[in-house]
Amino acid sequence: MSRTAWLWVVVILTAIALAATFLVTPRFPVPVPDAGPPVTPFGWTGQLSLVAGDGVRGTQEGAGPQARFDDPWGIVVMEDGTRYVADAGDNNRIRRITREGMVTTLAGGREGFADGTGPAAAFHTPSALARDAGGNLYVADTGNHAIRKVTPQGVVSTVAGTGEAGFRDGAAAQAQFNGPIGIAVDGAGRIYVADTYNDRIRLIDRDGQVSTLAGGDMPGFVDGTGGEARFDTPTGIAVDATGVVWVADLRNDALRRIGPQGGVSTLPMQADLPDQAGPRRPLSLALTHDGHLYVGELFSGRVMQVMRDGRWRALAGHLPGQRLSRAAGLAVDAAGDVHFTDAGSHRVHRIAPLAAGNAPAPVAVGPSQDDPLPQTAGRWPLAPQDGWHEVVGTLGEVRGDYSGESRHHLHGGLDIRGDVGATVLAIADGKVSSPSAAWNFNGLSEGLGLGPLDYIHMRVGRTPRGDLLDPARFQLLRDLSGDPSRIRVRRGARFAAGDALGTVNRMAHVHLSIGPSGYERNAIALGFTGFTDTYPPRIDEVALFDTLDQPIDQRQDGRVLVPRDLQGVRIVVDAWDQVDRNLPRRRLGLYALGYQLLHDDGTPVTGFESPRMTLDFQRLPSDEAVQIAYAPGSGITVHGSAVTRFKYSVTNTVRDGRWSEGTWQAGALPPGDYTLRITARDYHGNEAQGRRDLKLRLP
Repeated sequence: MSRTAWLWVVVILTAIALAATFLVTPRFPVPVPDAGPPVTPFGWTGQLSLVAGDGVRGTQEGAGPQARFDDPWGIVVMEDGTRYVADAGDNNRIRRITREGMVTTLAGGREGFADGTGPAAAFHTPSALARDAGGNLYVADTGNHAIRKVTPQGVVSTVAGTGEAGFRDGAAAQAQFNGPIGIAVDGAGRIYVADTYNDRIRLIDRDGQVSTLAGGDMPGFVDGTGGEARFDTPTGIAVDATGVVWVADLRNDALRRIGPQGGVSTLPMQADLPDQAGPRRPLSLALTHDGHLYVGELFSGRVMQVMRDGRWRALAGHLPGQRLSRAAGLAVDAAGDVHFTDAGSHRVHRIAPLAAGNAPAPVAVGPSQDDPLPQTAGRWPLAPQDGWHEVVGTLGEVRGDYSGESRHHLHGGLDIRGDVGATVLAIADGKVSSPSAAWNFNGLSEGLGLGPLDYIHMRVGRTPRGDLLDPARFQLLRDLSGDPSRIRVRRGARFAAGDALGTVNRMAHVHLSIGPSGYERNAIALGFTGFTDTYPPRIDEVALFDTLDQPIDQRQDGRVLVPRDLQGVRIVVDAWDQVDRNLPRRRLGLYALGYQLLHDDGTPVTGFESPRMTLDFQRLPSDEAVQIAYAPGSGITVHGSAVTRFKYSVTNTVRDGRWSEGTWQAGALPPGDYTLRITARDYHGNEAQGRRDLKLRLP
């Protein structure tokens, strides 16, 4: 073949190759299939923010930070960012929070059992919420023992339940539940119910038939299949894309799994950080898109991330100044942010990823100091309710552990002396919010939570002989041997002022506490009939110590010599209070303390124009503050001391729920003579006068 022919062959073959390339190669890039949302990382750091609620119990619509809730519980998030919240307590309604944060009511508004549209409908203590693919809401209507449906237009209907507590499978209209708190809906539209006080997991099929998925006729902690398994007060429930049902098994402190065939197993928990206590009273659940869990706790209020293999880490509520009260409802949006209700604080929050390198910003948490106190009309928790009773303990007093440690914790309420066996009476109308409202059966600290009030040191719901005071509201559970094991009081149960709650146990007093754990308030503010305090506090001693706790007690001309080269000086005040009509030996703790430095002529030192009030027991801090507020040697008579001793470290700070250590820097003053003046007040404003001054000399 000639050279020219070869050239034509090459040209033709090249043209064919180019044409083929043009035909098979797209002119625009081929779209890459969407990989979906990113994998949920473990141990991510979140920024907490406030969605709605000003921390005051009430009903108020409008912009989120000014809105008010009573007992916000269940929450769901829609694709457009709208959130719905089941608001129980006295509100009994379903609230809507728009993407922009405006709060309105979708349905309900009164306590009752009625279907209808918007305000014509009635709920009784609505708890968890779930949604289906059509945007309909499903409500675990705890106090009505029913499952309700709410359309996007606010039309409410009853899916299952008769309105009476019981246990019965079958057609929805005849089926019975017992205080259901948790609810979930799978992709096929089937409804899963944590039937809390039946200790069972129930299923409502699309045809309306109700059946029992797992659990038996009494509480317990047993893995197995179907009716062989046992739960104890299940409250949270979620179902993943594989058909696995996850259960927050409250009183078993466990997360349980129910497989598609009904087999129940317990998730083995693996702490990621050794210094964090494991889950206590898991209350609420939410699933990520890839099947991992977020869990809200009843005991500590934390929100935790839990992976499918059991690894877990606290996500919120574990940092100083960020304590939550009751993470009752959880939901995850399309971006992976976590939304939750803090029921005891009347707020709704969101947790979003925090940018690397940034520190979490402070945010308003906990109930507001403006949260109204219960309306008690001055009643006492013992008869006569309008008479006088001796107060034997106040908020913030130092308490020991009966094992030799005299500074173990801070006293969280008000103690009122009562004869063993005396009937404990409600001091205000109240509604039970907690799913596990009674605790420590037959223990010294047995108690009952009723609204914001805790009544402690009593046989809950029982006479001294153990008979039930009111079987309709107090359920006595028995163990496998038939012996009494505990008292159960349903979420949503109501009590009126004067109702019998129990009888005083061998502690011989009633302990009253106001507010959720970590946010206890001073119960003296309730204003008990006949309770007066005209006695000023008494100061027994003012002492100085260096930072090594060595006493500074050398004197010259009647003045304590304070070296100016010390790293710091600690001021300790031994003081106590007495109230009218109490026994003389009854020493009570103080309400507020501080100190002031004066020149020898009585004029204030610069920076001390008014006393520095460092200790304030209007609100109780956590127990870690006990050894900040109190110096060694503090304690009560059960630890062997002859008298009760309250030795306050007034150079430390404990107030507004926070605490820190501190010292007085004597070196900041020029040499000379000074007076250290202590301010020591009781709740009624009386101030100590005697022994409040200590003469100092700074050489």
